[in-house]
Amino acid sequence: MKNDRRGRIKQQANALSDAFVAAGALPVETDSLMAAEVLLDLYGEDIRARAFVTHDAEMGEQVLRPDFTVPIVQRHMSEGAEPARYTYNGPVWRKQPRSSNASSEYIQVGYELFDRANPAQADAEVFALFSNILKPHQLRIATGDIGILLAAIAALNTTDRRKAALRRHVWRPERFVRLLERFGGQTGALEHRVQLLKQVAAKGVETVLQEAGPLHGVRTRAEVLERIEVLEQDAAAAPISAAEVDMLETVLELKGTAGAVLGKLRELAVDFPALGASADIMQTRHAALQAKGIEAEALPFEVSFGRTTLEYYDGFVFGFFAENRPDLPIIASGGRYDALTRVLGQGRDIAAVGGIIRPEALIAMQEGGL
Repeated sequence: MKNDRRGRIKQQANALSDAFVAAGALPVETDSLMAAEVLLDLYGEDIRARAFVTHDAEMGEQVLRPDFTVPIVQRHMSEGAEPARYTYNGPVWRKQPRSSNASSEYIQVGYELFDRANPAQADAEVFALFSNILKPHQLRIATGDIGILLAAIAALNTTDRRKAALRRHVWRPERFVRLLERFGGQTGALEHRVQLLKQVAAKGVETVLQEAGPLHGVRTRAEVLERIEVLEQDAAAAPISAAEVDMLETVLELKGTAGAVLGKLRELAVDFPALGASADIMQTRHAALQAKGIEAEALPFEVSFGRTTLEYYDGFVFGFFAENRPDLPIIASGGRYDALTRVLGQGRDIAAVGGIIRPEALIAMQEGGL
């Protein structure tokens, strides 16, 4: 019966929460409704395709909580002491594809650690905690580091705008590839942009705007002029060199054991020294994991892991999967999200890492079904 299954999920969730409390976490709760403005500022309009949005005459546009991390960060940045460990246990809401049998409402149990003293030790603490809690379930582990890819982008000899565009689309792999191909000169600029710039060069921007007629949409005249200037600057920029494109593509494909990937990263750093810092971070994290009893260099590692599901993470990331149940969602996931604290901290930031477990996925793996 549905109620019996919900009872088992709740029991599993409470057991997970108790394990996090035993590890030193403070249990916290957050509101189910969040101001839509916060998530729109973080993710743009794409969030509407994934979250349940509603409107209130007094409160304005609201979103049913799609996860706990954002409200936990907001709470900590406004009132939390340091270091801090939090745990939570409750429902989140996310739209699911019609083809999916996944529920739009499900339970998340999570653990968040805010500690600026030693990021590598914090990464190791969170991963080891999740690994130990989930060890009886014999799950497949995946790890990665979004920070390596971000460092590779920062190393490019190109304009700040192009780097910013690539960073913005790190979590949208198809768009990222199209941008890289265009910035590297492998494909031309979009035809409508080419034609617009030709008209501006021939007639001047004022004449082009006059001929276009009244403005439509939400952009002001000043914003349109700024956008045209950006397009002109981009058209004048030199292509990213073939060597740098190859480097970035190589980084995207780095995959294997963590030890093997670290070795390849060291090799790349010979020609691209900016990657050396990422290799140092990875090596320091390995030592911290080893101290926690984790065979760090043997862990499966993929630089691109998490690019489609872990959008606000910007460093070490991890996931736990049911090996023989590809129909199930990821059982647990997490990672480092320092940049998120900068965005929500109103001028303050702190090193932060955490993760979530889906108790209903654990129950489904044990009992069959979803």
